[in-house]
Amino acid sequence: MKKILTILPLAILLILASTAAAQKPDAIVGKWLVEEKDTQIEIYPCDGRFCGKIIWLKELNYPTDDPKGMAGKPKFDRENPDASQRERPILGMNLVWGFTHSGENLWEGGFIYNPRDGKTYKCKMTLENSDRLKVRGFIGISLIGKTNIWSLVK
Repeated sequence: MKKILTILPLAILLILASTAAAQKPDAIVGKWLVEEKDTQIEIYPCDGRFCGKIIWLKELNYPTDDPKGMAGKPKFDRENPDASQRERPILGMNLVWGFTHSGENLWEGGFIYNPRDGKTYKCKMTLENSDRLKVRGFIGISLIGKTNIWSLVK
């Protein structure tokens, strides 16, 4: 019984500390590795909201079997529906923007761009713990979309 009384306050303190840390609006600021482990995104404050850009790519160039004949050339935004944007490099590109902290480990009101298909989706992010960010891109309502897990880069 004495051990339980000793451990209980410590457990409560740890729970409160992790909850308090997760409630900070800037808890998502940092470098994140996407689920496929081929891209890193840096999330940072911008104009009172949160944005993120691509800071690392596992493969900077198109593969030798690229179906569009771009083998060995640097990756760029070739799927963008705006022809004037198709020459911009993927590395350094803003990928997510417009997020505000909604409390309870949730950031909403933002957008995510998918350079693989050239489409922009509504997006929300949920911090599952200090090292794991659930990113959900969707069309219209959150039920119609895709979730990706990002891991904090230490």
